[in-house]
Amino acid sequence: MSWMGMVAGCALGVSLGQSPTTLEAVRLHQANATSLAEREWTECAAKRCADAGRLGLLAGTLALSEGRAAEARDMLAANPAPALLEPYRAFYLGQARFYAGDAPGAALDFARVLELPGAPLDLVTRARARLGESLLKAGKAKQAAGVLESAVKATPTPELLFQRAQARGESGNRAGQQADLLEVALRFPTHPYADDALKALAERRPAVRLGFAERTRRAEGFLSGGASQRALAELDALAGEKLGKEQSAKVSLLRAKGLFAQKRDEEAHKELALARKGSAETAAEAELVVARRALRADDNDKARELMAGLAKKYAAQSAGEEGAFFAGWLDLQAGRFEEAAKSFTAHADRYTRSRRRDEGMWFRALAYLRLADHAKAREALDALVTAYPRGSLAPQARYWMARSQELGGATADVVGPEYERLIASAPASFYALLASERLQELGRPAPARFPKPPLALELPRPPELALAVELTRAGLFRDAADEVESHVTRLRSADQALPFAHALLSLGEFGHAHTVAARHLWGRAFGSREPDALAAFYPRAFSNAVEQAATTHKVDPFLVWAIMRRESAFKPEVMSAADARGLMQIIPKTATEIAQKLAEPAPAPADLFSPERNIRYGAWYLSRLMERFAHPVLAAAAYNAGPTAAAKWAQERGDLPLDLFVESIPFRETRGYVKQVVADLFLYHGFYDAQGTQQPRLSLVVPAPSKEGVTF
Repeated sequence: MSWMGMVAGCALGVSLGQSPTTLEAVRLHQANATSLAEREWTECAAKRCADAGRLGLLAGTLALSEGRAAEARDMLAANPAPALLEPYRAFYLGQARFYAGDAPGAALDFARVLELPGAPLDLVTRARARLGESLLKAGKAKQAAGVLESAVKATPTPELLFQRAQARGESGNRAGQQADLLEVALRFPTHPYADDALKALAERRPAVRLGFAERTRRAEGFLSGGASQRALAELDALAGEKLGKEQSAKVSLLRAKGLFAQKRDEEAHKELALARKGSAETAAEAELVVARRALRADDNDKARELMAGLAKKYAAQSAGEEGAFFAGWLDLQAGRFEEAAKSFTAHADRYTRSRRRDEGMWFRALAYLRLADHAKAREALDALVTAYPRGSLAPQARYWMARSQELGGATADVVGPEYERLIASAPASFYALLASERLQELGRPAPARFPKPPLALELPRPPELALAVELTRAGLFRDAADEVESHVTRLRSADQALPFAHALLSLGEFGHAHTVAARHLWGRAFGSREPDALAAFYPRAFSNAVEQAATTHKVDPFLVWAIMRRESAFKPEVMSAADARGLMQIIPKTATEIAQKLAEPAPAPADLFSPERNIRYGAWYLSRLMERFAHPVLAAAAYNAGPTAAAKWAQERGDLPLDLFVESIPFRETRGYVKQVVADLFLYHGFYDAQGTQQPRLSLVVPAPSKEGVTF
């Protein structure tokens, strides 16, 4: 629920006679939230107080979330809600009636949502979908089919497609029913309704059978979803089919991927041998599977041999292009810089339309930098900037052009203006920070990256936010977040976005403000360098919690904000595919270890969405990383890739200057992470350090990390 920050900042529940404790419990999914809300509603209703409708809405939705549909129905039906909230009361009352077994009554409630003036578009879309389902369950298939047509057009989910298939079938549209069932089975193979769709297709007369195209599409879906056993079963269903040579090869390729996922390597290699008998494209993909496995296993010598073989044998295929790129990359990682430069030169010349061409040109330049061949490095960097003048790699290319000139003996009068131009053109970048440090080394004053710090504006709240505020006051945080997002997506210009972003900042909704800024205010913030546009990019979000945690754990608060900005963009509800949660993206296992160090009970995973707890744990962890690594570059690398990896890199490459060390971090994600975090750290200091305070300097020497300290 991304609207959590608003409550954390404003405690709006106080204005209701509703205790802040209740809203905080709701926000954090605490077990006592429902009982607190029901008690407050009961007391209010007995006194016939003005907030009975709002409190009944909160209590009813909480009861509904616990599966107590009949009780929720009674609470929601007891009192009308305030006018802005009445569409939501009707919607949740419909939900309660539906799950209590009253489909006709639910349909009436959902239809009422569509008729109420001022009902927001997002809620209308949800209500229309539920109306179709309710009509279907009530036995009104023809009415349901019409409603579901428009619902599917708005949101073609597997649930709605399956329901429309049922409605079409019951109203006599067999062709439409079959089309919907096939779409569910093929587009959403891992969804439970896909199995129901397949069963329904098999029961038709005549039965609908899936062929090669359908089975392989489903197998690919299962493989991408991590369901290798289901993928293999799907391919087994083709055993009796008469397949062509190329079709058989593609089936073998997919089977090999599924078998590798199950660690059945011997069988997988047999399938790959069959896949190699297919077309050049399929054979190349089979070879690439083996090369990628060697790369993931850190068997770099074997991976390099396989990638080079791909590049030579299948130069015209996409797998050959990938092989050419990674052969050069593996040379670079192994310190074979001359070979790497040759490989990336050949890659750039041959694959002029490759999506990796700019990155390959950069790695060629990096190879020359590692060889200290500054003339060739500048030539390669100049080619990169010429080919991609506005590309994401242009700032680093321009920095290294100036730096290679300096290393080649150029004077401050020659390289100084180059560093200054870089600072002006990419002021928020890691390379502007490096350029500032290089200028100071040369005895030249570094120009301010931003003339003025971020400026928060006191503007009237846009009327579009009135409903979101009312939803928050009622404890409907998810609905409030959806309402804000619906308005964010409708913003079309910087002039519209600026007051909206500042209104969100004033409400403590830092994540949505950052989203608005990223979509609409980038040019004003980093091109024109306008202070009011910068405010949404670099807020001191959740400042009380950050400053308190930073003081307690003796860590730089600006490092906490820099990490938070990169990890979650200030959204407390973010959860990654790896189950990292909250503002500082803490994994539950890591949180448990931190809690043990702090002599606290292990938190429930949901507790990590609490801004205060998440920030406190993140600050403790950053403090321990800085104790061990003593440099923000290494601490940021450790936060992203783990302390073991950061210590290994420092041991192997710590003799490099800091700028080259960062460029040599082998993980692309970690390189980008470190650059952004460290750049943001020094920007935060420049923006918010007290006047007259000496600005910190970025040490360009990589310190040796301690062998002791945090290892998780």
